[in-house]
Amino acid sequence: MDALNWNMLVMAVLGIGVGIGASFTGLGGGFLMIPILLYMGFTAQKAVGTSFLAILVISISALFAHGKMANVDYRAGALLGIGGIVGAQVGARLLQHVSTEGFKKIFALVLVGLAFYLFFKK
Repeated sequence: MDALNWNMLVMAVLGIGVGIGASFTGLGGGFLMIPILLYMGFTAQKAVGTSFLAILVISISALFAHGKMANVDYRAGALLGIGGIVGAQVGARLLQHVSTEGFKKIFALVLVGLAFYLFFKK
């Protein structure tokens, strides 16, 4: 198997893991996808953009699965999504001014902060 086919297989298998993690946690998968892509040598900007494409596909699938089980508040989701459209445009432009090394540190702090919050929340 040549290197290109091997990389495609690895990405598909990792995608399965990210899909399970995203659907189970509701975090969209970026918290798993970004470190994988950075490890594979992507710049921060390319990792985030590529992750969003993967997350879109994963999220649509997860939405259908959770929708079948009546686990979706469509109104709340739509309102959050509308606000997210604005935030996504601002965030993408801000990321253009951050180095990959700086992004790794910021991303790690966000994950650690989220972990502490969830762990110690009553």
